[in-house]
Amino acid sequence: MATQSAQGGACDPPPRPEQPGKPGGYIAKLRELVKHEAEKNKSQWKTMGPAKVAVPSPNDFLQKRSKEPKIAPKKKERDCKKLLPPVPPRTYHPVIRIKKNFINKNAVAVIKGEPKKPRHFCVDTRQGDKYLLEPSGLFPKYIKKKNYGVIPKYVTRRNEEMKREEEEYQASVLEQLKTKAMKILSEEERTNILKALKKNWEEINNAYQGLPILADTMYKRMHKEELELKLKQLEHDIAAIEKHKRVYIANV
Repeated sequence: MATQSAQGGACDPPPRPEQPGKPGGYIAKLRELVKHEAEKNKSQWKTMGPAKVAVPSPNDFLQKRSKEPKIAPKKKERDCKKLLPPVPPRTYHPVIRIKKNFINKNAVAVIKGEPKKPRHFCVDTRQGDKYLLEPSGLFPKYIKKKNYGVIPKYVTRRNEEMKREEEEYQASVLEQLKTKAMKILSEEERTNILKALKKNWEEINNAYQGLPILADTMYKRMHKEELELKLKQLEHDIAAIEKHKRVYIANV
């Protein structure tokens, strides 16, 4: 068995010779293409600083308000086509200014004006201390007025209004008393009422006389009591009217 294993090891194939130009390990076929794509898509800032940009000229420096939005220039009106003022409305009244001569006006006012009245003073000391007499209360100022002692118009107007209101109130009270006053019956009305009461008494008395002698039910007793009450009330009214010649009735 040992001889067989030794023979078998001796019979193994020899190793392959390495090819020139190929290092050890796997090399992909698309390696160069991948490198090219990676270098193509790589940012320029990640390798050697910022990209090379054209440097501005020193003559093209930033000026003040150069970045503000520019407004289009206004169109100038032509000399031959000047705009006319609008037509004024009908209600427009122009202001007419008149030149005044204030010097002559003041001179005329002074000539025609009344002279100033002298002011009254009162001296009360040896040194000549004086004060105005009019506001002091010693001068009879209010007594000499034309309307002194005259009742003002608003007082007379108020008194007239109060008097008118009082008259209206008295008239309304009298009217209410008249409406609530008692009315006297005339002789004709008195006799008519008396006749009507006697006639009513006779009708009820006839009904009362026609009642049965025996009142054995509740209805018969109640009917009899009702007729008796009516007869008593009518007799009382007839006696009162016959007794008094003047009858007064209240207006309710």
